[in-house]
Formats: sequence, structure tokens, C-alpha cells
Amino acid sequence: MKRTLYFLLTLFVIVNSCDLYEEPQSEVDKNAIFTSENGLKTYVYSFYNMFPSGSDLNQIEVDLVDFGAINNISSYIRLNAYSEEIIGEGTWLWTNLRNINYFIKNCTDPGIDEAIRNHYIGIARFFRAYFYYDKVRTFGDVPWIDEPLDVDDEALYAPRDTRELVMEKVYEDLVYACDNISVTSDATGSTVTKWVAYALASRICLFEGTFRKYHNLNSATSAETWLERAANMAGYLMENSGKKLYRGDGVENSFRALFTRDVPITDEVLLAVVSSAELGVLHNANWKWTSPTYGNRFSLTRTFINTFLQLDGTPYTSRTGWETEIFYEECQQRDYRLAQTIRTPGYQRDGVATAPDFKGYVRTGYQPIKFCLDGRSYDDAALNTNALPLFRYAEVLLNYAEAKAELGTLTDAEWAETIGALRARSGITGGLTAKPTTIDPYFQSAYFPEITDPVILEVRRERSIELSLEGFRFNDLRRWKCGHLLKMSWNGMYIEELNVPIDLDQSGTWDVIFYNSEAGLETAKALTGDWAAASATCATIYVEEGEGSSTQLQLVEKVPGDDGYYLTWDKPNEDLRVWGDKQYLYPIPANVMVINPNITQNQGWEDGANNDGN
Repeated sequence: MKRTLYFLLTLFVIVNSCDLYEEPQSEVDKNAIFTSENGLKTYVYSFYNMFPSGSDLNQIEVDLVDFGAINNISSYIRLNAYSEEIIGEGTWLWTNLRNINYFIKNCTDPGIDEAIRNHYIGIARFFRAYFYYDKVRTFGDVPWIDEPLDVDDEALYAPRDTRELVMEKVYEDLVYACDNISVTSDATGSTVTKWVAYALASRICLFEGTFRKYHNLNSATSAETWLERAANMAGYLMENSGKKLYRGDGVENSFRALFTRDVPITDEVLLAVVSSAELGVLHNANWKWTSPTYGNRFSLTRTFINTFLQLDGTPYTSRTGWETEIFYEECQQRDYRLAQTIRTPGYQRDGVATAPDFKGYVRTGYQPIKFCLDGRSYDDAALNTNALPLFRYAEVLLNYAEAKAELGTLTDAEWAETIGALRARSGITGGLTAKPTTIDPYFQSAYFPEITDPVILEVRRERSIELSLEGFRFNDLRRWKCGHLLKMSWNGMYIEELNVPIDLDQSGTWDVIFYNSEAGLETAKALTGDWAAASATCATIYVEEGEGSSTQLQLVEKVPGDDGYYLTWDKPNEDLRVWGDKQYLYPIPANVMVINPNITQNQGWEDGANNDGN
């Protein structure tokens, strides 16, 4: 909701510019801003526009993730895509940085108590760290600028500074923000507090520590130092904030409640993007995640679904016959987050049992519900009112556990406090109090064959499940140097037989027919008993066995040694997905290097194309 307050800043005509090289507009008397606490508060509200909107946030993880199938391959991993397609609008814009630096430079009025000024400077430096974290993740080395530059300033044409320099400056900003932001509680869950600063610090330090470790960066500040910083920042929040995992709706509903309530659950949520029907500030989660045309029909893959544990804490892939379990069977006795992440048997919309929607949306059979409201009235426009978390306590626990695991210092007690607590909140009963000592061979081989530490593997499993669809996965893959996973097959559910109607959730209603001939379809229709009635909900999906043609994207693959099939999506186009080392950083926009010849292109992007994934 803070995004709606930006209009107040028009009272002050704050200095603005489009990028580093565009002339700033003339400024008015800054006394209107910097001589009162209300002026400072109003100014810093402008920084909140750096956060994604609700509509952006619910779609932040639909292109560059390894566990989802979509309609179209992202330009970033598509063969022969060019940098003009790859670079998103605004990737090199620096307007927000100038706005922040202007505030920091001018927040000096001695008529305002120093602690108050330092509080608001702390918020500004929080956002500067947030800004630079995005820039370094995207481009690597970037210019460090901590002054509001004028049009004739030589710094506009300076080369990029080193990652080491920039990230040490980011860490200084984070420490200042943590030390000086004085607000520790916000009932609305929509403003930056001290604990949000600590959460961001743990996030950034973990990213930098693991990136340096797995990319073998020989930097003055070691990966271990950054990991220790991550653990310290997360640990301080855990010990002092009073935050906790939300459990108020039981193991079957507490997790999803965090994403479907209009008011953030501030027991766990540190900061959320808040909507308001009264103010007309709404987002489009239902529309995007249920529409056959407006959204991208994102579906989770079977490989990922297989990683959700059983309720006793053992891997799903350790139970006999898992390879050929039908949808209803594979959803039984699983981590309750599975049923709070996708449609599983028992899921209802408007009080009616509702299976995965093959008729209008899902491709693989695993349809997400994490951000959606269950009423169909929200489906056809941007009507969602539910608050969406940007920072929550669960992530802090995961950051702590991973930093300590990477350092090799995670204890059984710390495991219980972090990974064990997250699993217990989701109904899992086994393996909660002691670190794992054995490796799950399925999870290791499917995702991280180079990792031999069972603790690191299980922390990564937990992170992928707890934070799925929240915008972390692409950055996780980049820092772990696992971008190649973006080329994984988009596989789907097991199908016992073609040319028969299937009741996926065993609710008494036919949901889908997978057929491979017109005669087979007619046979299947006859089996419904009343096709006219069944057709209202029963989808008919034509499939081909094997690789198929380039025009047939919905396919089935025969299961070895079995009469059934696995559903797949986009198999013919798998060779069009590429990944190479250059893709861990984005290309510098061409116009930037024209304006400032001292800015050089990132290695591998000199020709501007994804021509071979190298």
C-alpha cells in the first residue's frame, strides 16, 4: 500500500532523472522536505516503489526456474535470442539511486533529533543496498555512486568498480541500516523495520558468500566471511525479533494462509506488498494463475513434486512403486505444503471439489495455488486483495541454516530450530531434531550430483519447497552455479492408460481424457456414461508418444517396464534452451557502452546473442 503514497511527493518536486546520463530537473526549496520528520517520512515513501507490485510479485518466478513448465521459453535461455530481447526494461536505470543519494546528502538538519535523522538515513541506506544487490546480481561489476551526480560530473563516465568494492559498500549500508533503523514493530506489515533490514542483510550475505564459493571468486573478502555475516545477521534476528513461524491454522493450512490473507500475518511476515479494495490497489494473482490466455499456464514438474517428503520425514521416492503412482496416490501422506502449493485431491473452489484444470490451464498436472484465492470471482481481472510477503521469518531460518551448513558448523540444535521447525509446521514427524547423515540418491542425482554433504542437500531441498514461486529460485541457481538446471525436462504426472476418462482427485467427476486417436477419444467419451454432462469439466488432450513433431507440445513417454505413461510438455523444443557460463551475468545494454565507452561488455556477450550457450 505504501506504493500508493508516492503521489504525496509531487508536493515537493523531488529531483528526478531517467538514468546516469540524463540531466536532472531543477529542484525547489529542499527545506520543504528536510526540516521536519514528516517531510523525511514522506520522502522515504518514494523508495518503496523499488519493491515489486503485487502483480509483479505473484509472477516473479515463472520464467527462469527449473521446476516449472510454461507456454514459451524465456528469451534469457532461448537459443539465438539477442541481448535486446534478453535485457528487461529498466535494468540499467539509476533514477532510484540518485533519489536515495540526494536524500542521504541532504538529511542533515540539526533541528531534527540525530537519532530520527539516522533512522531515516538507515531506511535510505537499506534501499541503496537493495538497489545495488539487484545491480550486482544482474551485471557483476558496476559503478559505485554515493553522491547525487550533476550532469557535468566526471563520475558519470567512470568505469565499473569491482564487485569487491561495491559489495563491501553494500555491507556497510546494511550494517548502518540494522544499527540505526529504530522501528522494530509494524502492525501493518508494510514498512521497513529494523528486522526487515536484518532479513535483507542475511539474504544478501548468503547470496554473496555462496556465489563466491561456487564460482571460485578470488576476492579480498572470502566466501567464508560473507557466510559468517549471513549467519550472524540471521541469528541476531532469530534471537531478538520475537518473530516466529505461523502455526495458527494447523499443519494443513498455516503455510498457505501466509499468502492468502488480506492482512499480513506479522507473527512471521516481516514485510508484505499490501492491497486494498477500498483504495483500488489490487493485483492479478488469480487471473494469472487460472486463465488459459492471460497467464502463461505455469505448471510444476514431476521431478520437483517428487522432492516433497512423506509425513514420516522419508523421501517420497523411497516408497515402493512411487514411479507408477497415479495423481491421487502420490498426493497421500506427503508434506502438507504440497497441498498448499498445488491443487491436490480435496482442494475446493467455492465449496466444490476442483481438480487440476487441464481444460483451461495446467500442462503437467501440477497446478499452483500458492498465491490464489479459492473464490472464482477473483479470476477474471486484477481483483486480488491478498497481501504477498516480501520478507518472512521462514526465509531467515533458511538463510541461517544454509550459511551454517556451508561453513560446516550447523549443529543438531540449530537444525531443529530451523529446518526441523519448518518441517514440523508442515506436519512432518521424522528427522526434526538431528541433522541427516545419509544422502537421498534421487534428490542428489536429479538436482545436485556434485554435492556430497547430506546437510547441504537437505537444506537446499527445504529452501526449494518452502520458498517455491516466491522469487528466489533463479538467484539460488545462479549463486550455486547450477544454471544448467534450467534445461531440465518439463515432465508431468503418471497416466495409467490412454483413451479413458480420468477422475484425477477421485471426487466422482471426470477431469481429463488423454487420447491418441479420434477413435480412442470416442471410446473414452462413451466410458463417461453421459458425455454431454461430463464435457463441462472434462478436458480432452491429444497426445503423441515419443518426441512428436515440433507442433505437438503435449506428449507422453512410455514408462519402462510398465503399461503407463509420463506426461511431458515442450519436449520437441528442449534443444532450444541453452545455458553457459556467460549467463550468470546479464549483458550490458549496448546504448550504455555508446554513452560511456569506459563501460565494457560482460565476458561472452560481445556478439549479443545466445548462439551456443557458452
